[in-house]
Amino acid sequence: MAWMAFSRREFLGTAVALGASLAWGGQAHASRLKWKERRDLYPEGVASGDPDAHSVILWTRRPFDDGKRHELTVEIAEDEAFKHVIAHAPAPVSAATDWTTRVLVGSLKPAQVYWYRFTDADGNGSRIGRTITAPLDSDTRAVNFAFVSCQDLNEGKLNAFRRMIFEDERAAPKDQLGFILHLGDFIYEVVQYTDEVKTRYDRIVYDVGRIPDGGKVGRFHFPLTLDGYRIIYKGYLADPDLQDARARWPFVAMWDNHEFSWQGRQSIQQAGGKSRPGQSIKVAANQAWWEYLPSRCKKVSGPSLEAFDAPVVKDVPIETWDDNGLGTEPNNLAAINSLIGYRAFRYGKHLDLLITDQHSYRGPDPFDDPKVGAFGPEFPGMMPEDAVRILDGGRAFNGGKPPDVVSFNGVQVPNPRKNAAPQTILGATQKAWFKERLRASKATWKIWGNSEGAIDERCDPQNLPAGMTKEAWPNTTYAAMPSGDYGSAYAERAEIYDLVRDEKITGFGIVSGDRHSFWAGYASAELPPGKFEPVGLSFVGASLSSAGPMEGTEYGTKKDDPLRALFLADRPGAAKPDWTYNLLVRHGVKACLEYAKSFDLKAAKALSNPELAPHLEFVDLGGHGYATVRLTGGEMRTEFVCIPRPIARSGTPDGGPLRYRVVHTAKLWAAGERPKLVQQLVEGDAGTSS
Repeated sequence: MAWMAFSRREFLGTAVALGASLAWGGQAHASRLKWKERRDLYPEGVASGDPDAHSVILWTRRPFDDGKRHELTVEIAEDEAFKHVIAHAPAPVSAATDWTTRVLVGSLKPAQVYWYRFTDADGNGSRIGRTITAPLDSDTRAVNFAFVSCQDLNEGKLNAFRRMIFEDERAAPKDQLGFILHLGDFIYEVVQYTDEVKTRYDRIVYDVGRIPDGGKVGRFHFPLTLDGYRIIYKGYLADPDLQDARARWPFVAMWDNHEFSWQGRQSIQQAGGKSRPGQSIKVAANQAWWEYLPSRCKKVSGPSLEAFDAPVVKDVPIETWDDNGLGTEPNNLAAINSLIGYRAFRYGKHLDLLITDQHSYRGPDPFDDPKVGAFGPEFPGMMPEDAVRILDGGRAFNGGKPPDVVSFNGVQVPNPRKNAAPQTILGATQKAWFKERLRASKATWKIWGNSEGAIDERCDPQNLPAGMTKEAWPNTTYAAMPSGDYGSAYAERAEIYDLVRDEKITGFGIVSGDRHSFWAGYASAELPPGKFEPVGLSFVGASLSSAGPMEGTEYGTKKDDPLRALFLADRPGAAKPDWTYNLLVRHGVKACLEYAKSFDLKAAKALSNPELAPHLEFVDLGGHGYATVRLTGGEMRTEFVCIPRPIARSGTPDGGPLRYRVVHTAKLWAAGERPKLVQQLVEGDAGTSS
């Protein structure tokens, strides 16, 4: 059969590159082990990751007190009772990997549910896990997966996972999820201590561990060593809903910023204060991620099947950079290449998932010059869109003729990016890989899985009534609201979108995270007054638990702020304000002001600015939850499942109530056609989001 063509020699080579032990499927037989469940001895549960049609990686953690190397046994079965065990293998654990183990199981059947468990020498067993292999590349069945991100357990709970499990257990087999795409911020390395901080916004601060030998900025502690990162992973994996989700589905994961450093990039560490050389910190972060998230990410530092074999690096300043902003200092290169995260994931005939790393190869922030950031002080978070495009494009702007100055309302400052390379998030090597894989893909749908949103966020303060602010916004430009993601990486994004257009690639879509909000729309390199030319679909999933933009806005916008109505509308007698921020980026300032006056959503939308956001169909800047995707030969269906703010763990099996469920559907389009999303509110009230 096709899946048996994967030879043992190839299998061994793959396992060595991944740092996994080996198991090879064979004839089924009843379990021969005297397994008895002892979840207390496996405190972080079990997990599986990165399935393909013939193999999957299995994981657990079993700590021992004596510090010696121990050997577990892993069993893989076709049934939950383990009467049909098709593989078993040793699974070594030791202090070198914080008692974690990874086993690559091969010779499996495609599109098959399997069950697995680990047992120590005394018969003490882990909980039973469930995993699923991918379909063959030729398999035409529908593909179902969920994408999630941003699970700050220091300030929230994972009711979204409980809801996801509840619904999946009751779904027909053909509608059940095949895998979970986790798009980063699996942990937050910035940690608040419960004896120092009790609340933030209306959130309760929960204990996730104490960091040894770490740093601190304000109320946040952060790790500087491997032990610190390990403690946070163990604190997060103590969560029962996260454990249950990892035991039910294979995860396909990519890190975002918080797995290493809040404001860092490459191997530069920064968390609210000054940046510092962080080569050893980046290696520690990579090692901890590799230890706790089973994946096919390649560790290039050594061939060990058991250990990360971290490269020895020094924390030294990066003083030389290439033309794409990559630090050429040898310790920096060794650190960022100690674990390669970007990879492709084929799942049946209909999905080619291209996963990219948004932080390890990223160039400098083009918008950090304080002189430019001071433009329009009455308009917080807003920058003139024309200036943002100039700064993003660097020396390549305007066909290689960037202006000498950047201006706003008569204020001119020297262009700090005139001689700099265009902004890059991907870096040159990863971007070349991504473009080639996208060009070569034969799947129906080519989905870019990245941790950062790609939809423009902008507004039209030029339409504010005269006198509402002391300084009028010029009518020659919109206001960009840069999120530090692809939404303002215009040049690099256009390079990808132009490839999609020129190569006549259909079925291109983006699923992303990080913004802590739901977004649905189109992939277009430009918006009016430029040429609006959508070449694909673009979605952002809300945070699982992390505080979102509306929470910061609710607590940070003063009652007498002249622009408060653009973000919040104070309904008489209501406990909390309505959210006009959604209207601001979807329909414009006139819609916000009308809603704040009349609370008539229909009247507000009647004043929508049609030139502002033709790329945007839905936005909820206060959403939490998850998104599911269903792909067939003719359709992409994306469903946003939104839950109330997850301040406390739900006490019900379904994870608690829903705010809403909304579905976005697009038919597969032909080359040269525009994709079109159709929206349906299935349940609840999405408020000002559409």
